[in-house]
Amino acid sequence: MEVELTTLLVLALVGLCAGTVDSIAGGGGLITIPALLATGLPPASALATNKLQSCFGSFAAVAYFFKRGLINLKQNKLAIACTFAGSALGTICVQFIDASVLNKLLPVLLASFAVYFLFSPRIQDEDSHQRLSHRSFAFVLGTAIGFYDGFFGPGTGSFFAIAYVSLLGYGMVKATAHTKLLNFTSNIASLLFFAFGGHVVWTIGFAMAVGQFIGGSIGSRLVLRKGVALVRPLLVAVSLIMSLRLLWQDHPEWFLWL
Repeated sequence: MEVELTTLLVLALVGLCAGTVDSIAGGGGLITIPALLATGLPPASALATNKLQSCFGSFAAVAYFFKRGLINLKQNKLAIACTFAGSALGTICVQFIDASVLNKLLPVLLASFAVYFLFSPRIQDEDSHQRLSHRSFAFVLGTAIGFYDGFFGPGTGSFFAIAYVSLLGYGMVKATAHTKLLNFTSNIASLLFFAFGGHVVWTIGFAMAVGQFIGGSIGSRLVLRKGVALVRPLLVAVSLIMSLRLLWQDHPEWFLWL
């Protein structure tokens, strides 16, 4: 696919904005996927190319958090493996199965997450009580959310963040760091299997990847500087925006009064 240089530059800027938001609260796909579809890419290619550029943003965030000692690879190695396997399976399935059925349930889940992030006293910078073992977390949540990310995707960051906070008792900054670790894992797995299917548009993906990498670096630094004061409101905002956008796609008539 031939793309004009100006289009690639615009997409790189889109990637920068999305990478910054995504490394803080997730939801970067809300920005990048519509932009990719606007170039004329079919949905499967848009999803696949989005995974390519997302890998760079999540990798930049993971590298920064790891250097600051916020990521425990040994403790989360099983979660990484389960997330990879789940994402790979989800990516294979989405190429044969219609994923639109998830649109009906997802807005409700995202709105519920927004309420949780807004009012729960457990959302803080310090760690709290752990309710689930890392092994159980890996097999159940890592596999399930990884599958979801490969199969559909929107809200994955919110799923991982709420799981780390509510089940493993991680503080908000630590949860964000590990969320990006598993996001990167699921992105890589999904990218590999989309690439096998021939859906990735590499020129566009690498152009956006430049912006994503810069944005991921910027956003991860903001997380450490501002902590829960920045992450909580952004998670609430992103979850609500994703919920409203999905509702608008399925039921535009509900928004006619606007």
